Amino acid sequence: MAKSPFKRNNTAAGFSLVETIVATSLLAGVLIGAAQLFVIAIRANQNAQKSTFASTLAVQKMEQLRGLAWGFESIGNGMSVPISDFTTNLTVSPATNDGLGLRPSPDNALSANVAGYVDYVDRFGNSLGGGLAVPAGTVYVRRWSVEPLPTNPNDTLILQVAVFSLGDRPPGDSGDVLGRVRDDARITSVKTRKSR
Repeated sequence: MAKSPFKRNNTAAGFSLVETIVATSLLAGVLIGAAQLFVIAIRANQNAQKSTFASTLAVQKMEQLRGLAWGFESIGNGMSVPISDFTTNLTVSPATNDGLGLRPSPDNALSANVAGYVDYVDRFGNSLGGGLAVPAGTVYVRRWSVEPLPTNPNDTLILQVAVFSLGDRPPGDSGDVLGRVRDDARITSVKTRKSR
């Protein structure tokens, strides 16, 4: 008997409806997982960017503080006198001579906005000035403290700078450095008088 050209082959290749549904479900699961990974990666990148920017702002303020005069100046005959900058205003840019410079700060200078020891920065890193009131456009608050070293108060200072983003704080949070959040930056340095 000859084979009919119109007869179907029961072993023809193809996918059943069940196989198609299973394959589609697996593909959908993989795509959803990949989308979640993209969201996590984007958030991690944004957090790293905030952290890096806060650290840069902290280093910038520390360099300003470390650049202020704090040393000895020779007056001849082997004698020298201490020199200290107690007038530079670092809350404005460019700095002026109507500020507190390296005067010791109040104990709460890092946990509250203290005039002369705080400034505000916009999202581009531009200074918006200092004071107690937070100006419009503030994204970062930068606070610093100047403390004499207890064992050598006349010649050594402990400088601290704390930077935090207003957007990362819950409403009513004043930015107390003891309750730090992930993207805060805080650095400490020591400044000792040196002869010129």
